[in-house]
Amino acid sequence: MRGNNINEQEDMYSYIPLERRVPADHPLRKIRKIIDSALEEMDKDIDALYSHTGRPSIPPEVLLRSMVLQYLYGIRSERLLLENLEYNLLYRWFIGIKADEKIWNETVFSKNRTRLFRGPIVDRLMDVIVEYAIKHDLMSDEHFTVDGTLIESWASLKSFKKKDQQDRNDDGDRGNPSVDFHGEKRSNKTHQSTTDPEATLYRKSKNTAARLYYMSHVLMENRNGLVRKACTTKASYYAEHEATLQMAKSLKGTKRRTLGADKHYDNHEFCNKLRELNITPHVAQNIHSRRHHSAIDGRTTSYPGYEISQKKRKRVEEIFGWMKEFSIMRRPHFRRLENIDYTFKFAVCVYNTLRISNLLSAKMLHHELAW
Repeated sequence: MRGNNINEQEDMYSYIPLERRVPADHPLRKIRKIIDSALEEMDKDIDALYSHTGRPSIPPEVLLRSMVLQYLYGIRSERLLLENLEYNLLYRWFIGIKADEKIWNETVFSKNRTRLFRGPIVDRLMDVIVEYAIKHDLMSDEHFTVDGTLIESWASLKSFKKKDQQDRNDDGDRGNPSVDFHGEKRSNKTHQSTTDPEATLYRKSKNTAARLYYMSHVLMENRNGLVRKACTTKASYYAEHEATLQMAKSLKGTKRRTLGADKHYDNHEFCNKLRELNITPHVAQNIHSRRHHSAIDGRTTSYPGYEISQKKRKRVEEIFGWMKEFSIMRRPHFRRLENIDYTFKFAVCVYNTLRISNLLSAKMLHHELAW
């Protein structure tokens, strides 16, 4: 039967703790367990960033958990994140604050976030999460894939002006000026964005428009699609080669490894440098260009492992897809290379945490069915 909407008086008190409000099988419980384990491991690293005198800041553990929520649920701004923390009891439970605790001012939150991320905390967090995956036998140390993606800068093309230009070439509108680029040849050598000077004009292919971009790169292990290394550079044609070689140095050792990639990496100099690092390049052959001779010959393509690498390397697109569709990396609200770099790395940490959580759940379910 229909209930009567008579008593609209709100309850004055609630005696149900937040812990009981969150279902025992909620996915955030597993994610928080991984994050808490990482934060416990990083306690000394975090403590070294703070003074032992002065006013207490936002607890760094609470701050990091808040940012995990932002990247996990794709909350576009910190203002919106704090608004959600004001009334969402699930979020309050996850970050570890009381139901009636006051939420911080946006400026205070941003300043605390900036101070925390100035140090190597994000790099340390990534290493700890990778170690967690290795400890639970979820990460391969033999077969890898590399790829890059374009991250659009938080700057308009209208801000891309001549470096030596003093006068404004627009209609004078301070809010949204109309700029005439007709007949003007623009390049990164002669022009620069006044809003985000480190962003570069780049286009993905001949049929796409040029925009202001950065380029982010990941080194993925092939077994479960977890990210081993990540970085961000300025967007350029050979940026992917240079970033890959830098990340691949962490894999150097006596053990032979493989590295899969698309045909853009089919370059003799690049592949030779990989071989010097004891890494076999499983790069897709660029055989459609008449002027190009592939750096990958039959000695590599004849092995079954090469075909497996080519199938596995497509999984790296799932990482970029999640970051751009579900997280905040399509066009993050940050400027400057340093800020984009730590933003991308933190998104990688959140992706790895989510992926590890799902893999451990599947592993547990498999063991239960086996029994």
